[in-house]
Amino acid sequence: MHMDLDRNTHSVFMLNYHLVLAVKYRRQAIDDKVSQRAKEIFEYIAPKYKITLLEWEHGKGHINAMYKANPRSEISKFINAYKSASSRLVKKEYPEILTKLWNEAFWSKVFA
Repeated sequence: MHMDLDRNTHSVFMLNYHLVLAVKYRRQAIDDKVSQRAKEIFEYIAPKYKITLLEWEHGKGHINAMYKANPRSEISKFINAYKSASSRLVKKEYPEILTKLWNEAFWSKVFA
């Protein structure tokens, strides 16, 4: 398997990440339409942090995202921005999801 390296003016790199975001208390709140909207939000925010989505999949209680980043990407700031925006927008656009959540909390804390 051939992996392409990324480049900038001073370095060659390959920074691939696997992010698993779980719904708080693993509530079964993610269906295809919620997952698709969460993916759209990820792809909208990611370029601001020099992040590119590679793969996306979901279960009813979690999302898996494979992505690549740049050495200057601020991963923790990106994840915080993504969790905040996706939680707010998904709950606003799909209010029926609130019946599946605990105290309106969407994502669990991320432990790295």
